[in-house]
Amino acid sequence: MSYVFKPQPAPSVAVKSSKKRFPVHRIYCVGRNYREHAHEMGADPDREPPFFFTKPADAILESGEILPYPQATESLHHEIELVIALGDGGRNIPAKKAKNLIYGYAVGVDFTRRDLQARAKAAGHPWDTAKGFDYSAAIGTIVPAKEAGLGVESAIGLKVNGEFRQTAKLGDMIWTVAETISALSEFYTLLPGDLIYMGTPAGVGAVKPGDVVIGSVQGLGTLTTPIGKPLK
Repeated sequence: MSYVFKPQPAPSVAVKSSKKRFPVHRIYCVGRNYREHAHEMGADPDREPPFFFTKPADAILESGEILPYPQATESLHHEIELVIALGDGGRNIPAKKAKNLIYGYAVGVDFTRRDLQARAKAAGHPWDTAKGFDYSAAIGTIVPAKEAGLGVESAIGLKVNGEFRQTAKLGDMIWTVAETISALSEFYTLLPGDLIYMGTPAGVGAVKPGDVVIGSVQGLGTLTTPIGKPLK
């Protein structure tokens, strides 16, 4: 097959203890999946149906890579998240079968241009410019599911410059991993290579150039993201 110009390289993520990389197809994100975070954002989501937004696959930023402070914002926020990496797909998947699709898990940070999001919400506009910008999907090494050992008591947290800002347990999520995969598959045909960012706990806040963001999920290691100067 020939192209009018050379295609960009396919986005991919490192896999623990493997030289092979995980090819990224799409990035889905769950909104307001922790009660305390929903409350701090002015919502009351107890068991209302989950809602989703997306980021482009090439928004991936791996651990250790610098996030240039994005243009068009004065309020860049961190959101620590558990990330699900799918190794299989389908549509209209029952929750009891959803975990069969999971290849592995990773630590993720959904970076958000909060001022743009607030303006979009007030105007009833989509969140794309607030969520789907360059390098906005930070992610650590993917740990295969059989090695992860995650449970409801597994801790999730985020530090900025060594100080905790976000702490919770995975059991604090409103919608479980299986329920989320099932709900998402009612809207999209899920495919191998899809990533699902599972929402963030309370404590989101702003970062600035020079800050170092370190996210963690018990059993998955850490994700380090230095915040750099804006690109010129």
